[in-house]
Formats: sequence, C-alpha cells, structure tokens
Amino acid sequence: MNLNAPAPDFLLPDLNGKLHQLSEYRGKIVVLNFWSAECPWSEQSDAEIKMYSETWKDKVIVLRIASNAHETDAMLRDASHARGLDIILKDSAAQVADLYEAQTTPHCFVVDAEGILRYRGGFDDRTFRKRTASRLYLREAVNALLNGHLPEVQETPPYGCAIVRLNQE
Repeated sequence: MNLNAPAPDFLLPDLNGKLHQLSEYRGKIVVLNFWSAECPWSEQSDAEIKMYSETWKDKVIVLRIASNAHETDAMLRDASHARGLDIILKDSAAQVADLYEAQTTPHCFVVDAEGILRYRGGFDDRTFRKRTASRLYLREAVNALLNGHLPEVQETPPYGCAIVRLNQE
C-alpha cells in the first residue's frame, strides 16, 4: 500500500450492524484509527482525537477500526460508551488491518477528500520510553489537508499494543 495513492476501499459493520464503506465518505477527510478497547495507548489517544474532531466538525470523519480477534462486542461497546466514542467498526478477522498493514493500536491513517492516502503512522511521537509528545502527527496531517497542503510528515513508526490476529491467539 503506497502513500499518495488511492486508499484501499473496504466495507465493515459498526457495533449496531450498519455497514460503512470508506468510499461513501468521499468529499471528507477520513481518519482511520486502528483501535482497541483494552490498549492503554489507544485509550490515551481517544480523548485527544475526540477533542480534535470537535474542532474539525463536518470536514473530517473518524472511523475507529477494532481488529483484535479477542475483543468481544460487549468489550467494544463498554469501552466506546465509557469514552464517549461514536463509530467503531468491527474487523475481528483483521482483513482491513491486513489490507492497510496496520500493526498496533493506535495505528493511524489519513485519507484526503479525494480518497488518497496521505498519512500513516503513529498518533504522535510518543514511545515506550518517551511518554510526552512533542509532535502531534495525526493532528498535523489533518490540519495540513484542511489547509490545502500535503502533510509535512507523511509516515511515522506506529506505537502501542500489537493487533492480535486470529492466528496469534
């Protein structure tokens, strides 16, 4: 999967069974956030992404993709409700995670309004040793696109909890 090329389309159900297709959001910037109900790194980024999305309003949609094979619907519902999150898409077979080569939660991808992949990587520049962020890569990428520019940084290493795939259980 290449940057600055069309983002692979997919179709996934949310927790209520409604299907969401990436291409249906053309015209908006889409943040794909590979997400976990249990990962503390994912939980930490949730509040910040939610805050950013309130400033981005109708121009950006955030799709959280739950690809961990072991996370049940109840776990996903409980975590999303407790954190006040809206769209959680179920990818328990990790097909979309595999398509995007997502490795961790969070692992973020930004697709522009024309459906082109413009960023992939970490939410920010935190690491297991560096606990305070100095660069907010996801926010920077989205804001650049909102201002008609390509992100200055288009790829960074992701960090967080490994996505647990079916064959890893």
